[in-house]
Amino acid sequence: MSQVLMPNVSLSHSAESVLAEAKSVTFVGSVEELVALAVPEGQTDLHGYYTVGYDVNGEFIPEVKVCRVKNGISANYIDPYMRRRDPNCMFIADDGATDKPTFDGKFNKDFEEIRQETFAWLKTQDLACFFFNAGSAGKGLTSLAICPANAGFFALGLAMLQGIIPLEDIENQGDAYNHNGIIYIAPPFRHTHFDGKQVVVHNRREGLHELYSYNLYPGPSAKKGVYGMLLTLGEKNDWTTAHCSTVQVITPYDNTVTIMHEGASGGGKSEMIGQMQRQADGRVKLGKNTVTGEQRYVALPRGCELRPVTDDMALCHPDFQKPDSRERKLTVTDAESAWFLRVNHITRYGTDPHLEAIMVHPPSPLLFLNIDAAPGSTALIWDHIQDQPGVPCPNPRIVFPRRHYPDIVNEPVTVDIRSFGVRCPPCTREHPSYGIFGVFHILSPSLAWLWRLVSPRGYSNPSIVDEGGMTSEGVGSYWPFATGRRVDQANILLHQILNTDDTMFIICPNQHIGCWETGFAPQWVAREYLARRGANPFAPEKVLESRCPLLGRTPRTIQVEGQTIGHWFLQVETQPEVGEEGYDKGAAILSEFFHEQIRKFLDPDLDPKGREIIEACLAGASAQQYEELSAL
Repeated sequence: MSQVLMPNVSLSHSAESVLAEAKSVTFVGSVEELVALAVPEGQTDLHGYYTVGYDVNGEFIPEVKVCRVKNGISANYIDPYMRRRDPNCMFIADDGATDKPTFDGKFNKDFEEIRQETFAWLKTQDLACFFFNAGSAGKGLTSLAICPANAGFFALGLAMLQGIIPLEDIENQGDAYNHNGIIYIAPPFRHTHFDGKQVVVHNRREGLHELYSYNLYPGPSAKKGVYGMLLTLGEKNDWTTAHCSTVQVITPYDNTVTIMHEGASGGGKSEMIGQMQRQADGRVKLGKNTVTGEQRYVALPRGCELRPVTDDMALCHPDFQKPDSRERKLTVTDAESAWFLRVNHITRYGTDPHLEAIMVHPPSPLLFLNIDAAPGSTALIWDHIQDQPGVPCPNPRIVFPRRHYPDIVNEPVTVDIRSFGVRCPPCTREHPSYGIFGVFHILSPSLAWLWRLVSPRGYSNPSIVDEGGMTSEGVGSYWPFATGRRVDQANILLHQILNTDDTMFIICPNQHIGCWETGFAPQWVAREYLARRGANPFAPEKVLESRCPLLGRTPRTIQVEGQTIGHWFLQVETQPEVGEEGYDKGAAILSEFFHEQIRKFLDPDLDPKGREIIEACLAGASAQQYEELSAL
């Protein structure tokens, strides 16, 4: 660790002032150093816990209890509110173009006052600093993090997620190191200025993106805050960072298909790159009828081999496209160095042996959040902390370095199938809902774009503080993290999708298909089936127009390893418990929600082709009309 300001680093005036006047400054160049900083030796209580807290108006307020475990660092928030991301935590401080809430509009004061108070507070602290690349090296932002040293676990999470730069790499480069991104972390401001709420502030200065994190949950800042920095960068050059997982799927017959799965939080991104959950006899449970109790299974003796590429953020930089390729497909690479894995679905030993094994015996220390682990124990990913007696936290997380994930793919990959996941509630004739999706539906590019404008957050979301009901996560499903205007992001996605129309676009539900409770089985079945058949277009006689035009076309039947998936799971209107009446009421709910959301994009700056697609949707376009609108 370096205890002095580094001579060949060129910092912004504000950062230089903070570091020059701080109580102490420690430059860190490795994850191992941050592991040691997370639980300082000799500073734990009698039980082995290190409490992170701050003086707030003369009173010590504890925030997090941190301890060393055999497989890494475990951190648990004392306030259950801090265990999930607040979706309303982001504010914009600058005068640039934005559709997001501004700081002065929310708090009735100019951010500069709070900004200077933040610097003044940091100057009273022992600080830990490190350099990282937001996004892929050379395509993202060279950045600096300034964090109170006692919040070493938070710095550890940020460094693992974004990739810490070794100090020798900074010292040995010929030219001075310049940063165009910076994160300031000031946790007690949550109490002193923001009524206990999570707050993250973006200040987009010329040549420098400042991010101010006023809380210690990594989700809003270390992860989604940095995501916002990347979206801001891409917005200037007509590219984006997709909110998705990506996986190369290799069939038992050595056919390789690359699937990119997008969606709002809880939309099945991590599950798309994970192994299928099997019953004790090896079968996959397709679903349980919530009315009759009947259960259906699929026997898949041998699943496809999975080679993960991205878990949540994919850099869609134009330089990754292959100039000599005749295929009009998107090429992506991972924008992260570690994955923020949610494990709420793992509730007991043996649920996911693949994931459990690599978490219990990792090659290097992991960071566990919201996992009930005692000092010196092994953190077990099915042992979730309780928000209250008998109520487990719905958002247990592990920060896992992608380099340790088995069969990881490090190079950019070309996408064959682009999927979108939606959490669906149960749907019956008596209680109709938008849960009318079959196992998967085939979308035209124009429909695929519309779904990304709407991005339903869906049913029973485990990842965020949510008020329930159907809400939109906004354009690209990454809108909660973007700092600019929705119309600009809509245009970027429209150009990207229409220019990559050799890709197959599908939409895939999870949790329910009509009255059948399914979990994530639909996307696992879709993955196995589509990988085996390839990404070639479906013959016209193999599909039919979905009863709801927003769902494009539906396979008449699918067969996986000799097993036919019943029409109940493909055309929900054929379920006796739903029927055409229940289906049509659900379709009306979905259409009304769609129309409400897409009207927001009828901006004068919207691409004319996009306006044409939206107006067609509002007029009740058919699947055939959407296909005709997809032509450039």
